[in-house]
Amino acid sequence: MSPYRSPLLVSPDPDADEYVCVTPQQAGWQLLHFAARRLHPGCLWEADTGEHELALVLLGGVCAVRSDRGAWPRVGRRHNVFSGMPYGLYLPRRTRFTVEALEGAADLACGWCPAEVDYPPRLITPEDVGVEIRGGGNATRQINSLLPPGFPCQRLVVVEVYTPAGNWSSYPPHKHDAHRQDAQGQMLEADLEEIYFYKTQQPQGYAYQRVYTGDGRLDELILAHDSDLVLVPEGYHPVVAAPGYPIYYLNMLAGSAQSLASSDDPAHAWVKQTWKERDSRLPLVSLEMEHER
Repeated sequence: MSPYRSPLLVSPDPDADEYVCVTPQQAGWQLLHFAARRLHPGCLWEADTGEHELALVLLGGVCAVRSDRGAWPRVGRRHNVFSGMPYGLYLPRRTRFTVEALEGAADLACGWCPAEVDYPPRLITPEDVGVEIRGGGNATRQINSLLPPGFPCQRLVVVEVYTPAGNWSSYPPHKHDAHRQDAQGQMLEADLEEIYFYKTQQPQGYAYQRVYTGDGRLDELILAHDSDLVLVPEGYHPVVAAPGYPIYYLNMLAGSAQSLASSDDPAHAWVKQTWKERDSRLPLVSLEMEHER
C-alpha cells in the first residue's frame, strides 16, 4: 500500500531535465507557474515569456543568458544553494531568451505569471540581495530577498529562506489569502499564491510543512524532501526542519499585490513575545562567508 501523498505536494522526476513543473491549472489557482530544470554542460534551453513576467534563480552553477532584450554572459557562481548567495534574472513580457550552462551543469528555477505592464529586464547579483535574520529562538531563519516588495515588476515576489537544523520557519503561522487595506490604503494582507521549493544539504534531510485554514476546511501535514514542491493556495503554512538537517526553500509568490503583507494565526502570535535572542548559527550563507572561502 503506497503512503499517503498530499494533493499540495509535487515531487520531482529524477529522470527529466525539467524535473519539477506546475501550472495554475494543476495547482488550482489563477496566476503562478513554476518549473525547476537541470541544464547539462553546453546545453541550451530556449523559451519565450509570452504574456508573462518571469523570474529565474540560479540554484547552482553558472549560465549565460541571451535575449532580445539584452545579454548576460555570466549568471551564477555558487555550486548549490548552501554554498553561496544567489543570482537572479527578471524578464518582462514578450522576451525570447536562451540559457546555456557554463562550467558544468546548472540547476535553475523559474516562476512566471501574467502581466499587463512591462518593466525593464534586470540581473540580480549577490551584492543586490537583501539579507534579513527574522524571528527568534528556535524560530530564527534567514531571508534572502531577490524580488522583494517594491522591486520594479508587476506581481512576482521571490525570496530564499534558510532554516537551521531543528528550527521552525514561517512562524508564527501566517497567511496571505485575502486582500485587505486600512482606511489610509496601507496593505494589511495580500491575496497571494505561493510555492515552497525545497533543497536539503544532505540527501536524507527533510522538513514538515503544515497548510491549514482557521475553519478547518484545509489541514494538510506534508513531508518535504529535496526538490519537493509544496503548493500554498490559502491558509497558514509553518515549516519545521528536522534535527541535523538545515533546510532551504525558495518562495515564489504572485497575487493581488506585489507585497508580502500577511496575518499571523491569532492562536500562536503570542510566541513572538517570548523570543529573547536569535540563533547564532545564522546566517547560513553570506557574502562574507563566500569571501572567506
